[in-house]
Amino acid sequence: MRTMSSPILTAVAWPYANGPRHIGHVSGFGVPSDVFSRYMRMAGNDVLMVSGTDEHGTAIQVQAEKEGLTPQQTADKYHRVIAEDLQGLGCCYDLYTRTTTINHRETVQELFRALHANGYVAVQREMGAISPSTGRTLPDRYIEGTCPHCGFDGARGDQCDNCGRQLDPIDLIDPRSKINGETPQFIETEHFFLDLPALAGALGEWLQTRTDWRPNVLKFSENLLAELRPRAITRDLDWGVPIPLDEWRDAPMKRIYVWFDAVIGYLSASIEWAKRSGDPDAWKRWWSNDEARSYYFMGKDNITFHSVIWPGILLGANGQGDKGGEPSAFGVLDLPTEIVSSEFLTMSGSKLASSRGHVIYVRDFLRDFGPDALRYFIAVNGPENQDTDFTWEEFVRRINFELANEWGNLVNRSISMAHKNVGSIPAAGELTEADRDLLQAASDAYAVVGDAWSRCKFKQATTEAMRVVGLANKYISDQEPWKLKDDPARRDTVLHVALQVVQDCNTLLTPLLPHAAQKVFEALGGEGVWAAQPELVEVTEPGADAPYPVLRGDYVNQQAVWRSTPIAVGTPLNKPSPIFTKLDPKLAETGPEWAPIG
Repeated sequence: MRTMSSPILTAVAWPYANGPRHIGHVSGFGVPSDVFSRYMRMAGNDVLMVSGTDEHGTAIQVQAEKEGLTPQQTADKYHRVIAEDLQGLGCCYDLYTRTTTINHRETVQELFRALHANGYVAVQREMGAISPSTGRTLPDRYIEGTCPHCGFDGARGDQCDNCGRQLDPIDLIDPRSKINGETPQFIETEHFFLDLPALAGALGEWLQTRTDWRPNVLKFSENLLAELRPRAITRDLDWGVPIPLDEWRDAPMKRIYVWFDAVIGYLSASIEWAKRSGDPDAWKRWWSNDEARSYYFMGKDNITFHSVIWPGILLGANGQGDKGGEPSAFGVLDLPTEIVSSEFLTMSGSKLASSRGHVIYVRDFLRDFGPDALRYFIAVNGPENQDTDFTWEEFVRRINFELANEWGNLVNRSISMAHKNVGSIPAAGELTEADRDLLQAASDAYAVVGDAWSRCKFKQATTEAMRVVGLANKYISDQEPWKLKDDPARRDTVLHVALQVVQDCNTLLTPLLPHAAQKVFEALGGEGVWAAQPELVEVTEPGADAPYPVLRGDYVNQQAVWRSTPIAVGTPLNKPSPIFTKLDPKLAETGPEWAPIG
């Protein structure tokens, strides 16, 4: 059973099902959201972490044609690949699902109907982009060109990442298709539009209450309000959610557009989780509750959709815009508490993108280096506040000199000496000032590190935890317990203090390094699950043709808690195995075979 504590919704951006994910993707949505959720659970909060694979839109159709598959087969293939990678990374979803479920379709259609009934969705005609060679609609994000406002050459058909302005493909100077480089053809077509100007007033009032957001996110969002205009939420394609109105329901080439469809996934995934939990209304604790807080994790290229458009959809469906209206069948839904946006992880100065050839796939990375090495690098050297360049040299340095030499060495030397000299966790005698200082430093770190984890200050939290690791290593070097054979009481006291701080540091680092944390817990004589991991399971849905894989897990019954727990004197200790393996220094010069330098 879930505890009655603060409800925390962790809403994680939905990766697109047109290929495997690279480390740039998971640095934005995967690792930050998981570290945050793990800490919040350890601190006693009631976390619901949801997301899934985004499986609709033209890009899926394009990939399907490349591989000789149907769109559904393509979605099936990459949904499983992505889910397996996120499981390998240790992302602790309560439910990681997909947008091709019946539940998701019905949720999207209900919000569409509510917006339509409240007057925030209406039909307009516009000039839509199609591919001259295929006749198929080109998604806004698959068109690039020069921004008419700031002159940035890499602007997309929906927004310019340089100046932040909302765009339509026809606005671009010299537009080109990202699929094949051809110049799009623009034809007049009829679509449903979300009336964002009618929601701008309510959005502005709400944004003024978001005083603790990251400054770049808040400023970016506020700048968008002045230029809001109606935005198309349907497209001319046959792969997507059908329009739930009688005169449009059977239109063969009109579907709800993927950006509108995908952001509603946070709600639909919560509803699916509730149904699978046995309490269909359980989702309301995170969506219709003044005490609940919701945190949305993504890369900076998705800020617009989460800080303006998704809140606009919610306000309109709640009947809270300029036109008023009645709430949807879901009732009044809560708006985001915070948008946690990361910058870009680059490689040799280029944004990591499989379409541009600069790519390090998650699966390759996990196979050769394991999940915690990647998680650690993203925390200490990732794109938390600014674009960060990934280099193999920096990766090797961080892993070898920090994880292996500092943290891994502290664990190994402390447990090895206790195992060799005592065989179990020794009792402490009278404490010296040095003993008390180290224990106090570890105790004090809980407040500092916990506060940083809770505010998504990942580098700050990791740095503070590793500072205590450094203090513990210095303490052991200064106390020299290997020279205290003639004073076993003092030797045992030093080892007891060292092991207590190892346990504390392990707790401090558990949100970031859950796989290593489980190993350290066991090396200290612990039994059972310290840091729970996600499980990939096959599920079915009423009315669906086939089962599909989801991620979920039993995180409620894990033993990890955010407090210092005294080590149990007398617990048997075995000779420890290395927690982290040092990397070959040559890797810094060459890179691995699958991502070579040069």
